[in-house]
Amino acid sequence: MPHHTDDGHLPEVTDDMLRQALATTRPFTVVVLKAGPGFEPPGPDRSPAVAGIVLAHGRRNYALHLAGLLPVVCPVADGSALTGIGVFDATPEEVDRIMAGDPGVQAGVFTYDIHPSWSFPGSTLPEEAARLEEGANDPDTPDRPAARDRGRLADRVRAVPGPARPPD
Repeated sequence: MPHHTDDGHLPEVTDDMLRQALATTRPFTVVVLKAGPGFEPPGPDRSPAVAGIVLAHGRRNYALHLAGLLPVVCPVADGSALTGIGVFDATPEEVDRIMAGDPGVQAGVFTYDIHPSWSFPGSTLPEEAARLEEGANDPDTPDRPAARDRGRLADRVRAVPGPARPPD
């Protein structure tokens, strides 16, 4: 795994390279999950009720991930009010509806902010990039339901206009 030591080790990026890359970006929606009024920090003092709600929230997030709607989900447990970051492959309006059905949000354990964003198609977390290089990106691979079902995303998410793309 490469580690950043200084900018001298980064690839050179010209203005033309950046313009070409920006032209390929597409909209995503970022959710910033925060501790709500009913939040209890992880640990031995967390009540069984809140632990159960957090577990239900995690199961739902994993189902959203498997369905291809939540390709990146990152819990945060550093003691701050920030409890997670998620990148959804859906519009902000659809994500608001998805988050309104979250058991942790409904119980007041979590609150959230929604931010329209964009990124480069194919952006992945490092381990996923390694699996893709090994050929695991075959859409017929049984352990990759999100990839297999990607073509049906439009059937699962009502199409509404997404966020504006960044200026050239």
